[in-house]
Amino acid sequence: MNEKKVFLESGIEVKPLYTQEDIKDSEAGQNMPGQYPFTRGIHPEMYRKRPFTIRQYAGFASPEETNKRFKFLIENGQTGLNVAFDLPTQCGLDSDHPRSFGEVGRVGMAVDTLDDFEIAFHGIDLDKITVSLTINGSAIVLMAMYFALAEKRGYDIHTLRGTAQNDILKEFIGRGTWIFPVDASVKLVVDTVEYCAQNVPKYSPVSVCGYHIRESGANPIQEMAYAFCIAKAYTDDTLKRGVDIDEFASRLSFNFDIYGNFFEQIAKFRGGRRLWAKIIREEYHAKNDKSSWMRMIAGGGGGGLTKQQPENNIIRSAYYALISTLSGTQTMALCSYDEAYTIPTEKAAELSLRTMQILIHEMGICDTVDPLGGSYYVESLTDRFEKEIKKEMKSVEEMGGIVVAVASGKIQEKVSRQAYEREKGIQNGAIPKVGVNIFQKDEDPKPVEFHLYNEDAANDQIEKLQRIKETRYGKKVQTCLEKLKENCLQNVNLMPAVMEAVKAYASVGEIIGVMKEVYGEYDEPIFF
Repeated sequence: MNEKKVFLESGIEVKPLYTQEDIKDSEAGQNMPGQYPFTRGIHPEMYRKRPFTIRQYAGFASPEETNKRFKFLIENGQTGLNVAFDLPTQCGLDSDHPRSFGEVGRVGMAVDTLDDFEIAFHGIDLDKITVSLTINGSAIVLMAMYFALAEKRGYDIHTLRGTAQNDILKEFIGRGTWIFPVDASVKLVVDTVEYCAQNVPKYSPVSVCGYHIRESGANPIQEMAYAFCIAKAYTDDTLKRGVDIDEFASRLSFNFDIYGNFFEQIAKFRGGRRLWAKIIREEYHAKNDKSSWMRMIAGGGGGGLTKQQPENNIIRSAYYALISTLSGTQTMALCSYDEAYTIPTEKAAELSLRTMQILIHEMGICDTVDPLGGSYYVESLTDRFEKEIKKEMKSVEEMGGIVVAVASGKIQEKVSRQAYEREKGIQNGAIPKVGVNIFQKDEDPKPVEFHLYNEDAANDQIEKLQRIKETRYGKKVQTCLEKLKENCLQNVNLMPAVMEAVKAYASVGEIIGVMKEVYGEYDEPIFF
């Protein structure tokens, strides 16, 4: 009788039983939590000493509305902020640009000038809560605004903590909010890494996002491998600037995805954490253990949620949260159950918040470190993931490296093809999805609540921008923009010039526009 074979999405075959024999050559048990290579977690006591940071993704229409949501989340126990920006801001366009029509504030907060940051963070103590800026193509401008805001409010930016997503290579692979050609885009990321190493040393200037690569069609092995290749690309270019590895590597962070097989997700993080530590220690010769930490935010993947029977997403997200904690995350952000079809309602956001709080306070998840450590299956899978991620990274090197592979579109082509095949699998039932292709209901679906577009807020944002342009010191703005262009042509670090421009209330669109004059824009290769 033929035994049924079971394969993970990564292509790894799962045996019906695992024993001591499967880990006889394993590193399992050879190190403790908080010890290199950190398989069992980057801290000795992990959540027993301090639970993971809760940082839900939020941003709505105007800075005024966003400020209200931030305060709602903080009042309900959130311990970090994760800022969503609208598409015009992400793409470096002002709210009054013709291409911004109908998109101002639609999927996040509209930001045009430093004034918008002043409104969004009014009444929020930046020393007591860390802020993550989910921004990429225009990250250098938004980071400068955040630092300028902190300075204006009297904070010492040398002790300022927070994170910027700022991973432009994954934008070319996964999301598409790129602006400049690949080489220029990477240069701007490295500008921020170098600037932060020298001026804002506790701030994390890049959160490398395997998350979006996975959401776009990559399997879990590729998610980790491509993220590590990207992180290495930023690292290599930063080292060329003369910055020591131990001056910035500890501030690199990662954003990873969780959906699919429970044990596969846990093993990819344990194996990935071990491999990243070895890369930084063995390839880059870092001396500080913290440089080898794979610090991550991981919570829930939107790609795992469904519009059909949306209440099922509450259960899915609870499992994603459990996976995240068992994987040793530092920060968690859960997708809300209604994110499959709309911007989350307050109720949905609160349910996600309570899910994480229940894990911390009721489930005993913080009592002991790495409770799955020693499992024959988990340890064996951890070892396999380390090997497979390393093998996939090698294949990227054979393409000429991640920057070349992205610029040529090879990675995008591969990921897009897999996304197509996955969707076909869901449509034909080969990939089971509860409520979608199995355990469906014949009855009419329940009505769902959509987040309505706030046209009044968009109009107010445009009017505010026009007022600022009329009342600011125009000559100062022009001088700053001219200096910025000069710096672009000289190929020096742009952060100081951008800082001066945002302090003069130059807009996102004006600053990015100057860079476009010098760098041009990316022309995406299309494959059929």
